[in-house]
Amino acid sequence: MTPLRLAIAGCTGRMGRTLIRLASRDPALEVVAAVTEADDPALGQDAGSLAGVDALRIPVRDCCEVASDALIEFTLPAGCRAWANWCAEHAVPLVSGTTGLEQVDRAALEAAANRVPVVWSPNMSVGINLLLRLVTELAEVLDESWDVEICETHHRQKVDAPSGTARALVEAVCRARGKDPQTVGVLGRSDPGGPRQPGEIGVHALRLGDNVGEHEVHFAAAGEVLTLRHRALSRDIFAAGALRAARWLVGRPPGLYHMRDVLSA
Repeated sequence: MTPLRLAIAGCTGRMGRTLIRLASRDPALEVVAAVTEADDPALGQDAGSLAGVDALRIPVRDCCEVASDALIEFTLPAGCRAWANWCAEHAVPLVSGTTGLEQVDRAALEAAANRVPVVWSPNMSVGINLLLRLVTELAEVLDESWDVEICETHHRQKVDAPSGTARALVEAVCRARGKDPQTVGVLGRSDPGGPRQPGEIGVHALRLGDNVGEHEVHFAAAGEVLTLRHRALSRDIFAAGALRAARWLVGRPPGLYHMRDVLSA
């Protein structure tokens, strides 16, 4: 069977290197391009060696000039927009795990999805996507007499706060309750904040050491608390999910897909 040819954008970052490491061990996958920014000091280095595996004879470049079956990007919002446009122009399916997106970034993904299949998810892990499903189900059953608080913890280098996953958890609750995340989400609290308002969803972000990622969702009513928790012990789970998404995506019609689509197949 011919291996699936992958281009990895953001290849020198934590996720990019993890993707290359896992893909290099899978005979059904082949990394054919490793791309980073034009001012990255890693330019020209072997992508495999940079990822801590055997040399792949794939130099890190600042552009993608090799035919690929799919491109995976974990970069920044500006990079997400650029790669969405590039994939649409070159008819390459896209898997994006970039977080911290604004409306302009989401619009770029939606525009690309009119021309190529796109999977975007703020978190590619199987466990987190099951957590999103469970949170949705609970929010459908538990009315606003149940308070909701979301806590997330990540490493000190993480750029966006709250995390994309925490925002997705807020959106899951709001969809189930028919609410607008912009009106009920409260990002942290400070004095004098006043008493907790009915229906609000508190979101709290911690940045500690090299924590890969933890998310807790608390539902509380008078006399009882129900807590759902997910801990990521390795970045491998996110990379494995992204590679699974790439395998699933190839051959799909244009459209904007989510990890729940990948997992339901």
